[in-house]
Amino acid sequence: MPKLPVIVGGTIAIDNVITPQAEAKDLLGGSASYAALAASYFTRPVHLVGIIGHDYPQHHIDMLEAHGVTLDGVERSEGESFTWSGEYHDNMNDRTTHRVGLNVLESWQVKVPAAISTTPIVVLANMSPDNQLQMLAGSTASPRFVIADTMDLWINIANERLHDVLKELDLFVINEGEAREFTGTANLILAGKRLLAKGPRNVIIKLGEFGAMLFTGDSENWEVSPQTFFRSAAFPLHEVADPTGAGDTFLGALAGYLASLGKTDFSFDDIRQAVVKGSILASFTCEEFSTRKLQSLTHEDIATREQLFKVLTDW
Repeated sequence: MPKLPVIVGGTIAIDNVITPQAEAKDLLGGSASYAALAASYFTRPVHLVGIIGHDYPQHHIDMLEAHGVTLDGVERSEGESFTWSGEYHDNMNDRTTHRVGLNVLESWQVKVPAAISTTPIVVLANMSPDNQLQMLAGSTASPRFVIADTMDLWINIANERLHDVLKELDLFVINEGEAREFTGTANLILAGKRLLAKGPRNVIIKLGEFGAMLFTGDSENWEVSPQTFFRSAAFPLHEVADPTGAGDTFLGALAGYLASLGKTDFSFDDIRQAVVKGSILASFTCEEFSTRKLQSLTHEDIATREQLFKVLTDW
């Protein structure tokens, strides 16, 4: 079957990042930027929906377009672009946010152009639940497969609207800390079951350097089985340069892989394979600042790492 296109909505940012080893400014950032770039390695076109200001670096836009990411859904504003400045500590799981400039995001209302509104694989990257619902309202494909990510901020300040989003999802992606907070349990197996009960047909809990867990099935009678649960490792890295965007890369890569299958009705095995693809692409993101490593990949790079990953995790 021919590959399907993907539409990705979310933030497009300028990042300034400090790590224990180095510092870099004016980097490409934002949840949708990483996700769209990652998806482009599996299918094209990838339609990006977001907003940027007058100060957004043109070379970031040029790079995305060179990778088959279309920008018809990117709104240009006279205001300043969304910016994030943060610092990672010796333990790269710990970071401090020094400054967030919402700027053009403060009053952004998602508008999906008619020309891309029928795209069947819909990715709601991290943005407010209100923006995610606007994106869904503007995406008119039927059938469609909807994937969404979130963060602790929305769990805390927009919980009711986030629950409205969950009811519309085929696949919900969340990290382990947020999963525990959102479900009120430290047990991630129970957290996965409780998340299924909130509406999505499938749930992925990201574990950072320890991989990911995939859940599917009837939440009321859910039990661990090869048909309802999959635990993936993460690719082992001897050094992490910058973990920013790894989760968004994971999200985009798994969406791109599913789109490459040419359908919108996916088996559990399809999504298992997508989790592995996401883990592989996310590992590349961590090896350099921003998308510097991700944007320079070849398909041979990806295939080689995937084969090694398969050998390392087989028993």
